[in-house]
Amino acid sequence: MGVNEKDPSARFREAVKLAASSDWVTGFDAIPETEGEKVNLSEAAREIASQLSDKPVRTTLLQGLLALTDAAAVILSGLLIYAIYVHDGVFMSQYLLPLGAAALFTVMMISAIDGYDITALGSFVKQFGRASVVWTAIFGAFATVAFFAKAGEDFSRVWFAGWYLMGFGYFVVTRFLISLQVRQWQRDGRLERRAVIVGGGRGAEELILSLESQPDNDIRICGIFDDRSGERSPPMVAGYPKLGTIAELVEFGRACRIDMLIVSIPITAEGRVQELLKQLWVLPVDIRLSAHANKMRFRPRAFSYVGSLPMLDVFSKPIADWDGVIKRVFDLTIGSLALVLLSPLMIATAIAVKLDSKGPVFFRQKRHGFNNEVISVWKFRSMYTDKSDFEVKQAVTKGDPRVTKVGRFIRKTSIDELPQLFNVLKGELSLVGPRPHAVNAQSSNRKWDAVVDGYFARHKVKPGITGWAQINGWRGEIDTPEKIRKRVEHDLYYIENWSVWFDLKIIVLTPIRLLNTENAY
Repeated sequence: MGVNEKDPSARFREAVKLAASSDWVTGFDAIPETEGEKVNLSEAAREIASQLSDKPVRTTLLQGLLALTDAAAVILSGLLIYAIYVHDGVFMSQYLLPLGAAALFTVMMISAIDGYDITALGSFVKQFGRASVVWTAIFGAFATVAFFAKAGEDFSRVWFAGWYLMGFGYFVVTRFLISLQVRQWQRDGRLERRAVIVGGGRGAEELILSLESQPDNDIRICGIFDDRSGERSPPMVAGYPKLGTIAELVEFGRACRIDMLIVSIPITAEGRVQELLKQLWVLPVDIRLSAHANKMRFRPRAFSYVGSLPMLDVFSKPIADWDGVIKRVFDLTIGSLALVLLSPLMIATAIAVKLDSKGPVFFRQKRHGFNNEVISVWKFRSMYTDKSDFEVKQAVTKGDPRVTKVGRFIRKTSIDELPQLFNVLKGELSLVGPRPHAVNAQSSNRKWDAVVDGYFARHKVKPGITGWAQINGWRGEIDTPEKIRKRVEHDLYYIENWSVWFDLKIIVLTPIRLLNTENAY
């Protein structure tokens, strides 16, 4: 078909074109799945999902990291020139003020003139032009202040000139390299926000046309999902295919990296909107309700905007952007420290497991991770090898004959969970979060997602070694629907109220609450 296989954007456009063909857009009028039935994506949806497997680059993180790098470079370049030319064994404190002020005002002024805007970062001329103007203006201001304050003799003129030239060189090099990288990401489609339109028909068409008319639009429309059919929701809307039903959208959202769901249904259709949100809130994405065509008007602060289009924020992706970076740094720092401190205990446990019964020391089990992905969680083996339950079809009960002598002790004390620190360092788990449940976990022959409405919403963040539910007594055997409901209730509270201090509180309380072994077998 003449598609450039190395250009993901071209492959994506071809996928959408194929999806628009009459052979692919079929079977979307089926009744949504009933409990326990598996939802299968259409060929069109699978093809488009395969083009969206790469993780997008978050523009807010990119802009923030660049601003921090600029501030650090301004200070370090000044210190370097000082060390090379001015240094006489004693650092003169008067140099601190211009170093700090230059770093602060450089970032503030570049940001004020949109120097960190993603469209500027893709152009060397734009971003370097803005950065060099700011850098020159700051030094012009320094020279003016020094002249009128008669402070010129307190600073080395060579240091002043050298600092300016080194900073100027920094902006030349970094802006050139950044522009190359950003253009590559733009070609790969990794800097676009991937959006799915929920609801078809005239409302979706107006929304799509409005989005595409926005200048510098960074929204990539990946398709449309709607339960309706016929004239109310045709198979093609404004050149985009309807990929499936709302139930299929949930599977689509788990299969690929989607940033945003935009509901095009009028706010006045309250019942239908509520029913849609009830199905969609389990996904770790931003959910926005389009308000551009509604007659209802709210105060401007009630809206967020995509370009100039007003949106009502319904759900936001939890622990996103800088919150996610902070949590990951927290996990790596505390997790590495814990691994070092607990290594003697882990070595002793490994020896005890090996001496107690035949078989491997470690046990790996398939569990649900972030966005319902299946991960392999590490544990110390606590059961006899020939009786191990890899699929967790039968929960461990009090006095369970499958559990070894050492296994009973390490399960009661949760020592068997310590190898999951390796999952944390790998990025599959977090130190704190909803506990990862086994894929086939069930109570009374019913899977837990069938017992608790919205169960999969607990997978909107990475699972953790410990969590809010566990320190509140909801650990161990889950033999009644009430127990799993309470665990999910506490998990969702954690997700909605996350903070670094909340994580620290849970970590501090965990060893204390583990003394209660009533429900741990």
